[in-house]
Amino acid sequence: MTLRRVRNEDSAGIISLIESCFAEYPGNVLDVDGEEPELRQPADGFPAFWVVEDEQGTIVGCIGLGLSNAPIAELKKCYVHASQRGQGWGRKLEQEVVAQALRRGCQAVELWTDTRFTLAHQVYEALGYRHTGQMRELHDLSQTVEYHYQKQLQG
Repeated sequence: MTLRRVRNEDSAGIISLIESCFAEYPGNVLDVDGEEPELRQPADGFPAFWVVEDEQGTIVGCIGLGLSNAPIAELKKCYVHASQRGQGWGRKLEQEVVAQALRRGCQAVELWTDTRFTLAHQVYEALGYRHTGQMRELHDLSQTVEYHYQKQLQG
């Protein structure tokens, strides 16, 4: 297993990974061109993005960094294939985002997560993120409602 920076040619593998994760939750639809076009060029679409590849070169994990609300970084697109969960990859990916956020002088990392992703909520809370009580509706094809989480950083 290898953790590395993303390349634009990783797009298809990332999309496949996210589609497999969405398939675990009825009603979730990944509309790349309509709602997530940055996934077509992930190295260009995010300030930083990482993937985990297995021995066959299949992408089995990913995470991105967003920087739209300084001094708060945003954890984006955190997905780990079901076959790789429980092995620490979510933590390793999150640590990459936190390290990059600290290097950029951020004081916190925030994220928005689908209310249906209950396992992800448990992982985020174990990593020190706290639910802020905020929610938002995306008005997307999946009719997504998201919870807001935030983690204060100590640099």
